[in-house]
Amino acid sequence: MSKPADLSSPWWDRNRHADRRPLLLARNRIQRAIRDWLEAQDFLEIDPAALVISPGNEVHLHAFQTVQIGNDGATRPMYLHTSPEFAMKKLLAAGEERIFSFAHVWRNREHTVTHSPEFSMLEWYRAGQDYRVLFDDCAHYLRLAAEAAGAEELRHREASCDPFATPEIVSVAEAFREFAKIDLLATCDGAETDEPALRAMAEAQGIRTALDDNWSDIMSRILVEKVEPHLGHHRPLILDRYPAAEAALARRAADDPREAERFELYACGVELANGFGELTDPAEQRRRFILEMVEKQRVYGERYPLDEDFLAALAFMPPASGCALGFDRLVMLATGAPRLDEVIWTPVAG
Repeated sequence: MSKPADLSSPWWDRNRHADRRPLLLARNRIQRAIRDWLEAQDFLEIDPAALVISPGNEVHLHAFQTVQIGNDGATRPMYLHTSPEFAMKKLLAAGEERIFSFAHVWRNREHTVTHSPEFSMLEWYRAGQDYRVLFDDCAHYLRLAAEAAGAEELRHREASCDPFATPEIVSVAEAFREFAKIDLLATCDGAETDEPALRAMAEAQGIRTALDDNWSDIMSRILVEKVEPHLGHHRPLILDRYPAAEAALARRAADDPREAERFELYACGVELANGFGELTDPAEQRRRFILEMVEKQRVYGERYPLDEDFLAALAFMPPASGCALGFDRLVMLATGAPRLDEVIWTPVAG
């Protein structure tokens, strides 16, 4: 069990650092173990640039913006990436087949026990392979993290999870039926959704909604309040087949157009990873991005530009699966640290 740190002291205080140091050394061992495993699987580690034209085109994704000044003094907005996804998919288009990155990424409006404005993301891609192979990858990471940390279980607050158990696989629709008593797929048809129907189901289960909530907002509220607290206790869980309306970068499921090849990994009620069977149709991807940015403009009064190079590269990208894992969160669970900042070498203040 990790020793509680004095959170009132700055992270660089000698005594507090002495408390944190065992966790940070475990972090290094976990990273080394995962890197070694990936390289043994013939993955190539890449180092994506953090400064980008577009930080991502999802409604509730908030980026850090800066300004690039050209040699002629002209300026243009640039962003710190929220994920290396666009860069890594361009490398798949260029011919790489198995790649991974331990990337620092930035997301604004996020600083909680399990969030940091700057954090480390493990992202990896497999060209030509079904997205379900990523389930096994995720299971390997949990085992490697526990072994490197000398832990028999993953822990967060009062929750625990066996990292050596085979993950349970449950669809989003099944989880909503079991934990929220809601038939989610009855309220969506492909990308089309029925907000009034989902609102009525949510309110019947005592879930409060706001007047301006759309279908996606209500779905997220149900997920957070009723579903996520039950996921990944005692055994890891893969929450599979998200509704197509909640998977802007994923392929539709071949057997049901209401669902997509998107999953999330949970342990101790904490979401650790988000994976896809990747969408490679540039026209469809553009359409989805535009819809997301229209909604972002409505909700937040801003929108991010599209990465035209990324959309052009999609036409040359092979079928692939890819996943992003919150590396700091994995370390937090493997060490039993009380909050994310305790396992980041130099955490962001505030």
